[in-house]
Amino acid sequence: MNKKRTLESTLLETSKSFKVVLVTGPRQVGKTTLMQTASAKNRKYITLDDKEVLLQAKTDPKAFLALYNLPIFIDEIQYAPELFSYIKMLVDSSNKRGTVWLSGSQAFDLMQGVTESLAGRVGILDMLGFSIYEIENKGKLQKPFLPKQDRKNILANKTPKNTFKIIWQGSFPDAVSKNEKDRQRFYDSYIRTYMERDVRKIINISDEVAFIKFLKVSAARTGQELNLTDIAKDVDISPNTAKNWLSILRMSGLVYLLQPYFKNVTKRLVKTPKLYWTDTGLAAYLAGWTTAESLETGISSGAFFETFVISEVIKSYYNNGYNPTLYYFRDNHGNEIDLLIEQDNKFYPIEIKKTSTPRSADIKAFNNFAKIEKLGYGNLICLTDKQQPLSAGATAISIWDI
Repeated sequence: MNKKRTLESTLLETSKSFKVVLVTGPRQVGKTTLMQTASAKNRKYITLDDKEVLLQAKTDPKAFLALYNLPIFIDEIQYAPELFSYIKMLVDSSNKRGTVWLSGSQAFDLMQGVTESLAGRVGILDMLGFSIYEIENKGKLQKPFLPKQDRKNILANKTPKNTFKIIWQGSFPDAVSKNEKDRQRFYDSYIRTYMERDVRKIINISDEVAFIKFLKVSAARTGQELNLTDIAKDVDISPNTAKNWLSILRMSGLVYLLQPYFKNVTKRLVKTPKLYWTDTGLAAYLAGWTTAESLETGISSGAFFETFVISEVIKSYYNNGYNPTLYYFRDNHGNEIDLLIEQDNKFYPIEIKKTSTPRSADIKAFNNFAKIEKLGYGNLICLTDKQQPLSAGATAISIWDI
């Protein structure tokens, strides 16, 4: 599905400042399409998915790069880390900006190559699936989300039923707007491709059945505090194996660990990160939610709604070229804030609830946190159909207002 991506203008601006631009993110979120569209066919496209091309790049990287005139776009760069040092020499021979564009899906290999060879020369952009702005064809209007008192309504509000349809469908471009049968086929294929082309390149997994079970168990726990011991027990693997496998999901960009806010002087705070899948459609597929209706009314509906909100907030920053500083807050008395955005020495609190009737009691933890840090304005993000003030420092808004 072709939709205007918010990241396109960010990519072009970044290309004016750096000699090399790298776009990284999970497989099939639209990196190649984005970069080909943004280049307007003015640069040579090279994909390392082609086995013959990949062999040339790995065996003689210097001669390989000499085959092409700048500017170039090299897709799936993680397959040939041998190119990084030669790309450095290539771009150092000129002061021109944006001559080399790169994309890839495995963050660890990419970051290792960037750190060793391209530090200071490369602008790095993270990419996820469609945001709700992009789904509604208003990607150009998306800005980094920060709670405020009066928000301008850009997106049309949707019913809870329609919202959960989008949550269940997912944000991969090839999954959006598909019927249920085609959606099932897409995710079936995605997992097979992920296993064959990404996982085996990172680690030797002897028991693929156990790894698939690990994917399903962890997807069912999206929105929860990470408990590797329990996950390992459910999958019948060791905690160390679960830790290694989780690192693969993080490298692939499929999960995000939201770190807890913690201050050494405050001993009563939870220190465990929370696990979020970056695409609710893939998580719903793995967790066995076969329809949007069953997900909306099921026991995990609140966790999936929270996961959806977290991923949309992250996308709002990624799409504008920023990496946000995010936390959650919980103490041992049950006071909790689902999301904290740290900016300019303030912490902006966000509570997330699958409710259409927000109450002031939903944000009671805001006052507790204000005793620890300087608090910015706060929002309760929920399924309300209108913005509602909850206190002097917080307003309830719809997910479609972010």
